Amino acid sequence: MKSVDWLINEHDLIERGLDLLEKSVVLLEADQPAPAGFPEWAAGFFSQFADKCHHAKEEDLFFPLLKERGIPEEGGPIGVMLHEHTVGRDCVRRMREASAQEEFDAALFTAAAKEFAPLLRQHIFKENNVLFKMAGHVMSDDDDDAMAGRFAEVETERELAGLHKRFEAEVVRWEEAM
Repeated sequence: MKSVDWLINEHDLIERGLDLLEKSVVLLEADQPAPAGFPEWAAGFFSQFADKCHHAKEEDLFFPLLKERGIPEEGGPIGVMLHEHTVGRDCVRRMREASAQEEFDAALFTAAAKEFAPLLRQHIFKENNVLFKMAGHVMSDDDDDAMAGRFAEVETERELAGLHKRFEAEVVRWEEAM
């Protein structure tokens, strides 16, 4: 599998998580409860899968290679992606805080989710349709093979391989519940 395809496959699962998050916001804004446990799950999913598993590959491996191959960080697409990762982490932090309170803070959760979902959707669109296309022009086949191999190594080293299967199953469960 090409390294970009690996990242796009992860984007697909993240977008399914965003669909669920947006459904929970509709419920909360209608003064209906989100399914029990969902807010905590959502904060964990975006923290563990989207950030720890996916963004870590981009930040630690993929973006540095693209910079080596001439795609700029400062004033360029990599800098924008890194900034959006930071903003997204703050949104997830606020969702986690809202979920961890003794009495769930629906307003805080909803505000953070409403900022996070469009941010991450636009972010994924830019990566899939701009940055990854740029990568295809600057990465050699050897670069791509090495990157895909490195992704696999990192998942093993950081014990992330199980996250894919775990979160895929959990997303399916929440899709059925909602």
